[in-house]
Amino acid sequence: QLQLVESGGGLVQPGGSLRLSCTASGFTLDDYAIGWVRQAPGKEREGVSCISSSGTNTNYADSAKGRFTISRDNAKNTVYLQMNSLKPEDTAVYSCAATLEDDSYCLGYPPRDYNYWGQGTQVTVSS
Repeated sequence: QLQLVESGGGLVQPGGSLRLSCTASGFTLDDYAIGWVRQAPGKEREGVSCISSSGTNTNYADSAKGRFTISRDNAKNTVYLQMNSLKPEDTAVYSCAATLEDDSYCLGYPPRDYNYWGQGTQVTVSS
């Protein structure tokens, strides 16, 4: 039973911050590349960030660079996405996802294709 569960979404004002968490059960995250992918109504899925299994490599979408930080705590089987300086255009459902790939998977632009997905958590940025 492979499960990913996100938490931490909610309503925040522009300029505010949220920290999303993704906790895995049924498998050990330290073998997987983990990504955060978002989707807004009427828009294609966008890879936001990716972190390699070792944590050595991280990537961010251009829209997220300088504002978002991905990290992982393998002891807690959890990956985080710290989101600062949030903008209305960040509004979307954010899903964490995992795939059994080596570190090279996160060397390029954040991917959208993974083998395992969480249910998603809504992030709404509005005044």
